[in-house]
Amino acid sequence: MAEGDELSYLDEVVEESTVLFASSNAVLTIADPKLHPIGKSIGIFLLFICLFGFLNGLDYASPDDGLVRPDEFVYRLAQTAPEASATFRGTVSDHQGEPLSNATLYLSWKDTNANLWRSVENLTDEQGAFNFERLNPGLIRVDIIVERDGYRDVYSNRVLLSPPALIEPIGFTTLDFYVPSEGDFAAAPCDASEGAECEIRTIDMTPLQLDHPLMDPSAATGYILVGFGFMGLALISAGFALWALKSGSVALLRTSSVLVIFTMGHYYSACMLGLMAFVLTFAVPRRQIPLT
Repeated sequence: MAEGDELSYLDEVVEESTVLFASSNAVLTIADPKLHPIGKSIGIFLLFICLFGFLNGLDYASPDDGLVRPDEFVYRLAQTAPEASATFRGTVSDHQGEPLSNATLYLSWKDTNANLWRSVENLTDEQGAFNFERLNPGLIRVDIIVERDGYRDVYSNRVLLSPPALIEPIGFTTLDFYVPSEGDFAAAPCDASEGAECEIRTIDMTPLQLDHPLMDPSAATGYILVGFGFMGLALISAGFALWALKSGSVALLRTSSVLVIFTMGHYYSACMLGLMAFVLTFAVPRRQIPLT
């Protein structure tokens, strides 16, 4: 076909055909970088949950005046610990810090399963050291008996034996006892009958230790470290929540909700509310902006 014929053919097609344009009503959109109002509400909610977790950590880090004390925390763990998983060791010294050798340590505790009292005793060595193994974690009574100048001086305390920690199979409790002086025992009340010579003198500290028994200092230190861990997690979680509010990222919002669960909160408030916030993040819609 010649070039002229080709051009005339195209002209005929254009003249005879009607060019039609149809709209599909489709609108091009892009994701809105701003967080949906529901997401913003969840972010603010998470900040309040982080506050609960931080206050819980502050409670742990203040063992003397918190809602939950270290001894209460350790006692709860001891209730579920395996039997014969505690070791009790330490030293016995006089009021001047000199080791007391051959002092008797008489341990007694109530066996709730058999509903009876059990006991075990041992003597201190030349350095005043003692060691008991295969004890049950929990509360025990410790009577330290020292014989001197014709008297048997009994110094009694209430002790909380630590359960195993983390992956350790044995819980260790180490305490150093300082027996009061003979003058202190002489001034203490004697249980001897009227007219009888007092041979056994007793200083019983257990009534003062009903709420807070003696416990291993390292257990209290671990308790405080847990508190700082809770506070750190709460701050990190709050940082992710603020980042999510600024960037509009739902993923950051979920990260914050997961972290805050592990701060526990008083009465597990942060756990429950954090889990609720995590579930709510899946209800956050993604807004789209139309291109105009």
